[in-house]
Amino acid sequence: MQISDFSLSRLPRIEFGAGARVRLPAIARTYGATALLVTGAGALQHSPFWDALLGGLKMQGISWRHLAIPGEPSPQMVDEAVRALRSESIDVVVGIGGGSALDAAKAIAGLLKTGDSVMDHLEGVGPERPYAGPATPFIAVPTTAGTGSEATKNAVLSVRGKEGFKKSFRDEKLVAEVALVDPDLLATCPSGVIAANGMDALTQLLESYVSNRAAPLTDSLAWGGMKAARDGLLAFYADAGDTDARKRMAYAALVSGITLAQVGLGSVHGLAAPLGAFFPIPHGIACGTLVAAATRINIEALRARQANHPVLEKYAQVGRLLSRQGHLGQVEAHAALIETLESWTQALRLPALSRFGVRHDDIPRIVANSRGSSMKTNPVELGDAEIAEVLAARIE
Repeated sequence: MQISDFSLSRLPRIEFGAGARVRLPAIARTYGATALLVTGAGALQHSPFWDALLGGLKMQGISWRHLAIPGEPSPQMVDEAVRALRSESIDVVVGIGGGSALDAAKAIAGLLKTGDSVMDHLEGVGPERPYAGPATPFIAVPTTAGTGSEATKNAVLSVRGKEGFKKSFRDEKLVAEVALVDPDLLATCPSGVIAANGMDALTQLLESYVSNRAAPLTDSLAWGGMKAARDGLLAFYADAGDTDARKRMAYAALVSGITLAQVGLGSVHGLAAPLGAFFPIPHGIACGTLVAAATRINIEALRARQANHPVLEKYAQVGRLLSRQGHLGQVEAHAALIETLESWTQALRLPALSRFGVRHDDIPRIVANSRGSSMKTNPVELGDAEIAEVLAARIE
């Protein structure tokens, strides 16, 4: 095996396993006695885990403030929270929830000490000033299996509407000190969330595996993550009480965050950004509904331009893995990969883009805003017509 050059970005300390949540209060106490808890809008507070968490914090002598994040966080939301909380002398920020809660917590932790507006540092908008820190220590506790935000250095923030955007506040100083991943926290996930987030994780694993910056280290992680998703996603969707399936998907999501942070993503995430900014489409649904079409277009483009490109065999490897047909030749494995992704999209009931108001005449605007950082690591440079074809395939 040829070992290519690579760099490895900072990672959090990772605590993984059923019941790991009970260690959270003691871990938080190592950073101080005042915590900010950032959660989603309300699901966690109505779960059996919330009272136990608060009781554990109290036993550790930790006082806390609580901030609930309704939906995907915006720059304005982050700035308002920082202004309101700077005087509280927060010692540690604990993000507990899905990707939106973790991204909000990450951004707030990064700005509590500096007092800057997040717009000063957001990629692609504003002055893009370098972030000097320091950040308040941040602990990430995911309650969904999808975004992998617990392992990344970027906080994704959105402004929705005609002039909207979806951009990252990104720096290694924002990486969580600790990622505490407890599969039991996924037990209360509704099936729609399981489907969307699970396909987001799978897409992140696939895109990082075929990224033009992929390396043997990330490939080995992505491969194990895709195998876990193959064995866990549909089973978890069918039964959230399946502890083995929950554990597999918690692992797949965590690993997807690690790999994307190291080598980037691809065309699906390039398109998910403007889709999420211009339309009320959740990120996981955007990824899940596009991944089959985007994979097909990537393979077709590679065959047409570079028929011996090594990524074509990597796509074939994934096709054999996900379809459980290890004997297939390359062309047959490509077909099996696309067929498997399409069948999972249908089985998980992921809606078409038109369900969220996307029309064919919106395609040029979406394409024009799709060439962010994720497109730069797609394995092949796609033309506007090819990107448009991905979108058209999922508009009914």
